[in-house]
Amino acid sequence: MKSRPLALVLLYAALIVCVAMGIRHSFGLFMAPMSADHGWNREIFSFAIALQNLLWGAAQPFAGLAADRFGARRVLAAGTVLYALGLLGMAWASTGGAFAASAGVLIGIAQSGVTYSVVFSAMGPLLPPEKRSWAMGVVAAAGSFGQFLMVPLASSLIGGFGWYATLIVFALLATTMMPLGAALTRGLAPAAAAGAGSQSARQAFGEASRDRGFVLLTVGYFVCGFQVVFIGVHLPTYLLDKGLSANVGMTALALIGLFNVFGTYGAGYLGSRLPKRYLLAAIYTLRSVAIAVFLAAPLTPASTYLFAMVMGLLWLSTVPLTNAIVAQIFGVRYLGMLSGFVFFSHQIGSFLGVWLGGRLFDATGNYNTVWGICIALGVVASLLNAAVDESNLATRRAAPA
Repeated sequence: MKSRPLALVLLYAALIVCVAMGIRHSFGLFMAPMSADHGWNREIFSFAIALQNLLWGAAQPFAGLAADRFGARRVLAAGTVLYALGLLGMAWASTGGAFAASAGVLIGIAQSGVTYSVVFSAMGPLLPPEKRSWAMGVVAAAGSFGQFLMVPLASSLIGGFGWYATLIVFALLATTMMPLGAALTRGLAPAAAAGAGSQSARQAFGEASRDRGFVLLTVGYFVCGFQVVFIGVHLPTYLLDKGLSANVGMTALALIGLFNVFGTYGAGYLGSRLPKRYLLAAIYTLRSVAIAVFLAAPLTPASTYLFAMVMGLLWLSTVPLTNAIVAQIFGVRYLGMLSGFVFFSHQIGSFLGVWLGGRLFDATGNYNTVWGICIALGVVASLLNAAVDESNLATRRAAPA
């Protein structure tokens, strides 16, 4: 398997993540036209997307385990089918319940089968360890490029053909992930089958849950989810409250997506050369510094764009580093399952970040408290990640006392 050209492995994996994440990042553009046509309030759409995020995280460990045990090819295929059905369901839904079932439940579960944990599980056995962090950075950057590509595409399609036709087009586009998944995993045996008999999934999780580094990574990833989803959802409203135009908020989000491509790739590249725990610590520290400077400086379009560019560089740069550390400590046999548990923590943080943003704003009339929480959590995550022992667990056991 490792003789397969690395460029092909990266191409197939990157295209899968590009499609899956790109379509997902366009959903916000459907809120206004769908709500207007159906007579829904904004809460109906928002609840479905919040449910989607939570179920994505909850299903991820199980999707990862299925990929480890039965092969990523089957999980990618099932995720593709659910994704396409969910998009079709969004197009045909006329009630809030039907919309939550399609956009929330179906697509939430689907994303657990076609995004980072499962794709990284498929890639793991095909990559030399010294290139793993870099390769994960390339694929994660593709997800960011998907956002940069699909958002204007969705906007153009909705403007020209309407939201219904756009969802049908996206459902057809989602089906391309099935042949891409088949190409990525061609001839690849499940990681668990390759080492059958030595360790069960239950034993692997028990071992990981007792490892201090795994726990620290998991808690740190919670902070990542809290920060990025709070900023991604509430930054435009914060800017409007401060008197800036809606165009400034949209431009800021676009800049985050664009600079995220470079930041994620750069993090993966550096992770193959420097201790990944220190890179993660630096990312969380810089996030806190960037937020503090943004809040302290006079708020202008220029300062907002600078903040967006800096945050874009730090946005998903945690993804390749965190997953590469999991693979480095525990190997690739149960990478899908273990990285899925870490990602679930990320999604709990995402849910709390977006929810607390609105809840505390309603209680206080401003976002100051949540901005402060973001800064404090960044400092905590920096300290936690710096303390991770990223050495291989088997090597630690073999070392003389």
